Amino acid sequence: MRVLILGGTTEASGLARLLADDHRFETTLSLAGRTSNPRTQPVRTRIGGFGGADGLAAWLAQESIEAVIDATHPYADQISSNAVAACGRLAIPLATIWRPAWRPEPGDRWLTVANAEAAADALGQEPRRVFLSLGRLELGAFAASPQHHYLARTVDPPEGIVLPRDIRLIFDRGPFGEPAETALLVNEKIDVLVSKNSGGAATYAKITAARKLGIPVVMIARPHKLHGHVVDTAQAAAGWLEEQLVHRAIPGSARGV
Repeated sequence: MRVLILGGTTEASGLARLLADDHRFETTLSLAGRTSNPRTQPVRTRIGGFGGADGLAAWLAQESIEAVIDATHPYADQISSNAVAACGRLAIPLATIWRPAWRPEPGDRWLTVANAEAAADALGQEPRRVFLSLGRLELGAFAASPQHHYLARTVDPPEGIVLPRDIRLIFDRGPFGEPAETALLVNEKIDVLVSKNSGGAATYAKITAARKLGIPVVMIARPHKLHGHVVDTAQAAAGWLEEQLVHRAIPGSARGV
């Protein structure tokens, strides 16, 4: 079975490792190309966009793809919408890996907002020291609130984005441990954390550190992108693919998006 994984997450990499030595599958992992030096993967990898839903549909047909796994970041809603359209057009089975969202626990001080612009507004007028734990593409939203001092952590430098005038960038890639996150918040005298609700363990330590230090969190809510068959782990996605193999082997069996 020829499989496309739409990747960019730890779950996508985990699924690629699970399928790499399974000769029942010929797997391609697609990355958007937003990270300049992605980790080497054990399966065929392509980098870059497809050209919208039409381009993705054309690529799927050209490559004779028989199943698609959407293992993109929870906030990558455009590629997920394109996958729904393209797979629906070609009647290709689609599954989404949807890692569970973080949920507030006792001691958390969360303010949930819709997007980065709303997060910038929520910081208020009084100058604060703000830790932005976001993708670099969202940093420009905070230029509209220049009264704050920002510390931002990204994997790659932001390019072509107007940044807040008072910002310092640190470049790092998770996972991050709680002692290091606590030290960062304390040493930088952070007043408020701004984060996406990414879920998973790789970046959760900043949330537990903020909880223990009593630091409020402005949490950007997830878009809704639960499409196709929904699973929550790479292992479950691999199991779903095995089911597709069984359906394919049985004449007249149903395969659906």
